[in-house]
Amino acid sequence: MEDMTPLGTPDEEFLLLDRQICFSLNAASRAFGSVYRIALRELGLTYPQYLVMLVLWEHGELPVKRIGELLRLDSGTVSPLLKRLEAAGLVRRERLASDERSVSVRLTPRGTALRAEARGVPRSIASATGLDLDEINELRSRLTRLTASLDRAAAEGLGG
Repeated sequence: MEDMTPLGTPDEEFLLLDRQICFSLNAASRAFGSVYRIALRELGLTYPQYLVMLVLWEHGELPVKRIGELLRLDSGTVSPLLKRLEAAGLVRRERLASDERSVSVRLTPRGTALRAEARGVPRSIASATGLDLDEINELRSRLTRLTASLDRAAAEGLGG
């Protein structure tokens, strides 16, 4: 008798590359990266830099630690992004007087002005997906639930 997973699929089929949700998500992520490279070219931003700018446009001045939390990135990844954004004149980093270990980041006037130029990016990306707004919202909702489930599984050691 063939081994079956709890999901009712034979184990051997579960080992096929095109059955791996992680591979599908990775392929989609890479495809998004290609489209974002085009969409962000005129802004002079990479996709990770764009994410930092989105956080600052939405929240204003923030500690580096909080930016990392919002983007799910460690400080070793966030700090180089911020250095490049600062070199481009888009953000300014300052140590807090109240806590020398903490660095706060705020937009420069140029960084604030870039927001107006970036307004068309989300619509361009949405159009490139080939999905309508309801489908995009449903996909985002499912991905949010998936992320929460995976976070729980990781915290529990895969739950089993």
